[in-house]
Amino acid sequence: MKKEKKMCDMQPLLFCSHAQTAPESFCHKKFFQLCGLTSKSPQDVKVIFSILDNDGSGFIEEEELKFFLQRFSPNARILTENETKKFLLAADEDNDGKIGQH
Repeated sequence: MKKEKKMCDMQPLLFCSHAQTAPESFCHKKFFQLCGLTSKSPQDVKVIFSILDNDGSGFIEEEELKFFLQRFSPNARILTENETKKFLLAADEDNDGKIGQH
Protein backbone atom coordinates (compact mmCIF):
# COMPACT_ATOMS: atom_id res chain seq x y z
CA MET A 1 0.00 0.00 0.00
CA LYS A 2 2.85 2.42 0.76
CA LYS A 3 4.31 1.60 -2.63
CA GLU A 4 1.05 2.59 -4.37
CA LYS A 5 0.74 5.82 -2.39
CA LYS A 6 4.23 6.94 -3.33
CA MET A 7 3.63 6.06 -6.96
CA CYS A 8 0.41 8.11 -6.97
CA ASP A 9 2.20 11.05 -5.36
CA MET A 10 4.54 11.25 -8.35
CA GLN A 11 1.99 10.68 -11.12
CA PRO A 12 0.89 14.30 -11.60
CA LEU A 13 4.48 15.54 -11.87
CA LEU A 14 5.42 12.78 -14.24
CA PHE A 15 2.40 13.30 -16.45
CA CYS A 16 3.00 17.04 -16.69
CA SER A 17 6.70 16.78 -17.35
CA HIS A 18 7.39 13.80 -19.59
CA ALA A 19 4.60 11.29 -20.10
CA GLN A 20 3.35 12.83 -23.34
CA THR A 21 6.65 14.05 -24.80
CA ALA A 22 8.18 13.03 -28.08
CA PRO A 23 10.79 10.29 -28.39
CA GLU A 24 14.35 11.37 -27.60
CA SER A 25 13.08 14.22 -25.41
CA PHE A 26 13.52 12.52 -22.02
CA CYS A 27 16.29 13.96 -19.87
CA HIS A 28 16.81 12.02 -16.66
CA LYS A 29 18.57 14.94 -14.95
CA LYS A 30 15.71 17.32 -15.69
CA PHE A 31 13.14 14.71 -14.68
CA PHE A 32 14.76 14.15 -11.28
CA GLN A 33 14.97 17.90 -10.68
CA LEU A 34 11.31 18.41 -11.62
CA CYS A 35 10.02 15.57 -9.47
CA GLY A 36 12.27 16.49 -6.56
CA LEU A 37 13.85 13.04 -6.35
CA THR A 38 17.21 14.55 -5.47
CA SER A 39 15.69 15.85 -2.23
CA LYS A 40 13.78 12.68 -1.31
CA SER A 41 14.66 10.77 1.83
CA PRO A 42 16.60 7.50 1.51
CA GLN A 43 13.39 5.64 2.41
CA ASP A 44 11.47 7.38 -0.41
CA VAL A 45 14.23 6.52 -2.87
CA LYS A 46 14.08 2.90 -1.72
CA VAL A 47 10.31 2.80 -2.36
CA ILE A 48 10.75 4.32 -5.83
CA PHE A 49 13.55 1.85 -6.56
CA SER A 50 11.27 -1.06 -5.64
CA ILE A 51 8.60 0.27 -8.01
CA LEU A 52 11.11 0.32 -10.85
CA ASP A 53 12.65 -3.06 -9.97
CA ASN A 54 9.79 -4.95 -11.57
CA ASP A 55 11.28 -8.43 -11.14
CA GLY A 56 12.42 -7.87 -7.55
CA SER A 57 16.04 -8.76 -8.34
CA GLY A 58 17.48 -5.84 -6.39
CA PHE A 59 18.64 -4.25 -9.63
CA ILE A 60 17.04 -2.18 -12.37
CA GLU A 61 18.05 -3.73 -15.67
CA GLU A 62 17.88 -2.11 -19.10
CA GLU A 63 14.63 -3.90 -19.96
CA GLU A 64 12.97 -2.52 -16.81
CA LEU A 65 14.43 0.94 -17.32
CA LYS A 66 12.86 1.43 -20.73
CA PHE A 67 9.44 1.24 -19.05
CA PHE A 68 10.49 3.87 -16.48
CA LEU A 69 7.80 6.41 -17.39
CA GLN A 70 5.07 3.78 -17.56
CA ARG A 71 5.80 2.63 -14.00
CA PHE A 72 4.37 5.98 -12.87
CA SER A 73 1.83 6.71 -15.59
CA PRO A 74 0.37 3.75 -17.56
CA ASN A 75 -0.37 5.92 -20.60
CA ALA A 76 3.20 7.18 -20.88
CA ARG A 77 5.47 6.13 -23.69
CA ILE A 78 8.40 3.77 -23.30
CA LEU A 79 11.87 5.25 -23.44
CA THR A 80 13.70 4.85 -26.72
CA GLU A 81 16.72 2.57 -26.87
CA ASN A 82 19.00 5.62 -26.94
CA GLU A 83 17.27 7.26 -23.94
CA THR A 84 17.40 3.99 -22.01
CA LYS A 85 21.12 3.51 -22.68
CA LYS A 86 21.94 7.11 -21.67
CA PHE A 87 19.91 6.74 -18.49
CA LEU A 88 21.58 3.44 -17.65
CA LEU A 89 25.07 4.80 -18.28
CA ALA A 90 24.38 7.74 -15.98
CA ALA A 91 23.10 5.57 -13.13
CA ASP A 92 25.24 2.43 -13.46
CA GLU A 93 28.03 3.27 -11.04
CA ASP A 94 29.93 -0.01 -11.32
CA ASN A 95 29.45 -0.57 -15.08
CA ASP A 96 27.76 -3.95 -14.66
CA GLY A 97 24.87 -3.06 -16.98
CA LYS A 98 22.30 -2.55 -14.24
CA ILE A 99 21.41 -0.09 -11.50
CA GLY A 100 21.80 -1.23 -7.91
CA GLN A 101 20.57 0.37 -4.73
CA HIS A 102 23.10 2.50 -2.93
